[in-house]
Amino acid sequence: MAHLPGTGASPTPASLPPGYAPQELYSPGVLFSWPELQAMASDGVLTQLYQRGYLTPGARSTPRLRARAAACALPPAIRQRVVAGRMTAAWIYGCAEEPDRLALLVDANRRISSLRSTRGCSFHEARLGPCDVVSLGGLMVSSPLRTAVDIALHVDPERALPALGALLACPELKLQLRLLRLAVEASPRMPHKKAALAKLAALLPAPPETPPGAEPPG
Repeated sequence: MAHLPGTGASPTPASLPPGYAPQELYSPGVLFSWPELQAMASDGVLTQLYQRGYLTPGARSTPRLRARAAACALPPAIRQRVVAGRMTAAWIYGCAEEPDRLALLVDANRRISSLRSTRGCSFHEARLGPCDVVSLGGLMVSSPLRTAVDIALHVDPERALPALGALLACPELKLQLRLLRLAVEASPRMPHKKAALAKLAALLPAPPETPPGAEPPG
């Protein structure tokens, strides 16, 4: 079992070195190396949240912790230059599965070419307004509405529809299908708008069936 250096103990409050407080999320750094975190995860002392982010067993994953875990997977030099978006943002909000690659938005006013060598990420140039971005866990994340609009416009229906349904069903996000449709319709002319509106139409509840022999509502 991996232990704290020099203590022979697992990461409990009593065994932490002086000056350290128990953490919600552990990542490679001064306290533990990545091999030590991996070893503790193998021993059941920690559970992996995302890539290099680990939680203590029983800790509840939250949007803030998922955002922090995503931030830990990014080089520090680019964390303030990108915005987690699309399906990555949906995962951070708890409405999609863990992404294989982080989808990162880069403001159109910034140079994207210098970021493309970053591994495990896909970069998408975007025009971002002040209402399109929120700060979570030390990472900028696209707002729930902007996330839903981007998923409707840019993600294939097989993945988009479950994520959109989950985003709309999450009361904390305060999203409404009507507002989402208006936002998509207001998007600049782009080839995917018609397909995006079709995805939103598929989320509408089915009309009630007409009983046999009854006239349909007119």
